[in-house]
Amino acid sequence: MPHVDIKCFPRDLTEEQKNALASDIAEVIIRHLNSKDSAVSVVLNEVTPDDWKAQVWDTDIAPHIDTLIKKPGYSL
Repeated sequence: MPHVDIKCFPRDLTEEQKNALASDIAEVIIRHLNSKDSAVSVVLNEVTPDDWKAQVWDTDIAPHIDTLIKKPGYSL
């Protein structure tokens, strides 16, 4: 039951673009984790640059920096 939570700065994406993004992400998850499409869920959470440190860096990135599969090329 993979769930992908994408956090990014606000983007002006149409519903079609959001659906295409979710479809592409699901395709990769299905291929690499041998999941079924019906098991994959994807959410796009937009976080303002001013809130990024508190809402993402301090909670999702920094505490897990040693276990991240891909580490960011920046630090806060």
